[in-house]
Amino acid sequence: MSFSLYNATVPSYQQTLGAVSRLLGTAEAFCTEKQLAPASLIEARLAEDMLPFAYQVKSTAVHSLGAIEGVRRGVFSPDTTPPPQTFAALKARIAETLAALGVIEPAEVDGFVGRDMRFARGERHLDFTAENFLLSFSQPNFYFHAATTYDILRWKGVRIGKRDFTGKLRLKT
Repeated sequence: MSFSLYNATVPSYQQTLGAVSRLLGTAEAFCTEKQLAPASLIEARLAEDMLPFAYQVKSTAVHSLGAIEGVRRGVFSPDTTPPPQTFAALKARIAETLAALGVIEPAEVDGFVGRDMRFARGERHLDFTAENFLLSFSQPNFYFHAATTYDILRWKGVRIGKRDFTGKLRLKT
């Protein structure tokens, strides 16, 4: 079996983003059930020096679709726009990301292999090949932010488990 950059990235992004979408619905229902202000979750942080839940959710979009878009341009810079501040807006961001990932052609992503890619933040930059950027930079960041999204909800008492994080498995048909 030959290596496919598409298969190593996009289906996993879709699986985990689907789980994040469902986590958002569960979090919103939790707030309703417990009569909590949505901001109590949306602004929650695991530690004082960490970014809030909304940022974690936004970053799953940034390090999936945003990473693919960065490779298309040849440069990726962190998205510094403020994250959405409502469950509806967070769900919309994830839905838009999933829709855009759903129309990406495998051949396009597989064609990125060997292409020059740069991470740029201000004066700092790191040079990669496209595949090394996606697999060694964006993919670990993607999973970090997805796990932190889950962890914040779990820490705040939302009744979720491992299956809520793993999402819909890609079983043999």
